Amino acid sequence: MIRKAFVMQVNPDAHEEYARRHNPIWPELESVLKDHGAHRYAIYLDGERSLLFATVEIESEERWNAVANTDVCQRWWKHMRDVMPSNPDNSPVSAGLKEVFYLD
Repeated sequence: MIRKAFVMQVNPDAHEEYARRHNPIWPELESVLKDHGAHRYAIYLDGERSLLFATVEIESEERWNAVANTDVCQRWWKHMRDVMPSNPDNSPVSAGLKEVFYLD
């Protein structure tokens, strides 16, 4: 498995709405993520800084990157763009993090 971590932001006035939209996520989005090899995906909110920290374990970078090309992911991004900074293609603005420590 490949461990990934990344950060995103949520609009300061949208913390509750962001959480509501993820509880639960759309069943079809859950299926796409699992079908593309995503495991143990978690998102955490730092409410003081409106910062989202996400971790996920993936089976391959290719399969993970292919999620973005699915119809359900495109619809999800469009659904979420009003509560978080987004790129022109509606994907969330994010930055990958380099792992510097891991204890198994």
